[in-house]
Amino acid sequence: MRNELKRHRAKERKKRRNHKTIPIQLLQRLYLQPFGGFSNTKNPKRPPISAELHHLTAAGVPFLLKAVALPTSSSLPVAVPFALFHSFPSLFFLYFCSIRQISAIRIVDWREIEENVDHQKSSDRGLQLPGRSFRIARCGRNCLGHCCLPVSKLPLYTFKKNVKDSSEARVEVSSEGQPPAAFLDNLLLGQWEDRMSQGLFRYDVTLCETRIIPGNYGFIAQLNEGRHMKKRPTEFRVDQVLQPFDDNKFNFTKIGQEEVLFRFEQSNDNNAHYFPVSPVTADSNSSSVVAINVSPIEYGHVLLIPHVLDCLPQRIDHDSFLLALHMAKEAADPFFRLGYNSLGAFATINHLHFQAYYLMAPFPVEKAPTERIIRRGKLPNSGVMISKMLNYPVQGFVFEGGNSMQDLSDTVANSCIFLQNNNIPYNVLISDCGGRIFLFPQCFAEKQALGEVSQELLDTLVNPAVWEISGHMVLKRREDYENASEEYAWRLLAEVSLSEERFQEVKRYVLEAAGLQEADMEEIQENERDREEDFNKPPTPRATPTFA
Repeated sequence: MRNELKRHRAKERKKRRNHKTIPIQLLQRLYLQPFGGFSNTKNPKRPPISAELHHLTAAGVPFLLKAVALPTSSSLPVAVPFALFHSFPSLFFLYFCSIRQISAIRIVDWREIEENVDHQKSSDRGLQLPGRSFRIARCGRNCLGHCCLPVSKLPLYTFKKNVKDSSEARVEVSSEGQPPAAFLDNLLLGQWEDRMSQGLFRYDVTLCETRIIPGNYGFIAQLNEGRHMKKRPTEFRVDQVLQPFDDNKFNFTKIGQEEVLFRFEQSNDNNAHYFPVSPVTADSNSSSVVAINVSPIEYGHVLLIPHVLDCLPQRIDHDSFLLALHMAKEAADPFFRLGYNSLGAFATINHLHFQAYYLMAPFPVEKAPTERIIRRGKLPNSGVMISKMLNYPVQGFVFEGGNSMQDLSDTVANSCIFLQNNNIPYNVLISDCGGRIFLFPQCFAEKQALGEVSQELLDTLVNPAVWEISGHMVLKRREDYENASEEYAWRLLAEVSLSEERFQEVKRYVLEAAGLQEADMEEIQENERDREEDFNKPPTPRATPTFA
């Protein structure tokens, strides 16, 4: 009797081995339609091949990694979790209760699918099999990855390519009604508040206390305890500015589409448009998107993610930087600034992105004096002016002017590319609706690794990224917030700045990248006199308007 039982068990094990075992991820990639299963698009008269796979969490069962396909002659549902069937027979009935909408259905020949699925990716045409056509499924999370985004419908804002003056911008909406003057401004804030009402943020940033620190510079202190406790930790090295994209680590293709406010792309007809619902087509499946920052610093804190499906690492290129300037221009609000942190300068995600938010106060860096550092009469054809910061704790460069937005963008991008190629961390602030750009090479992480930063400053847990360098001090502890002073802000930011010798070296390379020559002392003094004369000139009176 015992030998017969052993033979029976061996026979059953052999039978199970003949069943095709496949990863559950493969099952998830297929569209499984209730009551119908796979659509047979090539031969509608042929009976549909039906299947349904549900997460076992609906039945209170942990998600399993393997599934077994039953023989094609079976009339049972196609995917039976092997571990559940084999090890937990008491839960077998519970599983089928969780998928009540399935009745007896035919089984897909999984060997056919497995052979073809690796050769064909998600597309509008779907997965092509002999005699059948299937669509690749979403992952179930409605994310921004290749599995979901190419078959999604998201709001679309298209910006005007050539805008010399923000007053020229005209937005056409694909619905009735006249759009407001600052349409993108209102669109962004309205969508951001909608996501707040849905509870998508990790904390309510509007409850964070903020005050102006007394002093000459007007540093801004904010108590944001939630950001320290709930913000996603850094997952990569901080001593390398350029690192390859790693799909295994968190990136923005893994966020849900509910976090996306709209797509942000260039218009085809040189007019701004807004489409409340727009399908992501094959031509636009690497869209740039604006999404909420779930760990916000300020009101309206968003992320601009260029070409999200291209999975670009956190490094500036000409196209992405121009896109950021267009967003600043389209917002047409001086209180809306964009910022960028390189790796090694407190970027926490190695997936190309810019940050932006509203702050109804001038940043101290915007009020700091500057000094022109290029030769008089040696302006490039672009017309971009480059200055350096004066009387500010962090040494940096200021770019402004230019014959076009493209010229200004290319000049700054060239400097950023030089810094990142030479492993110099940096931060960028875009202000004045894209008309003025601050570039700060920094070395805080390097000093921290060498033990050159005082323990008192390290205990505050403040990471001096672009917003802190600009003068918006995001503090994690109440004691630091209540005791914040201008002297503390100055000491913290001074640790960020390059030494004078190193800054001079970087300055020469930045000018070289822009095709410029450095001004000598005599020219600098002449520039200062000219600036003072311009400042003291009385304003030109405007013509009195006449009305009919």
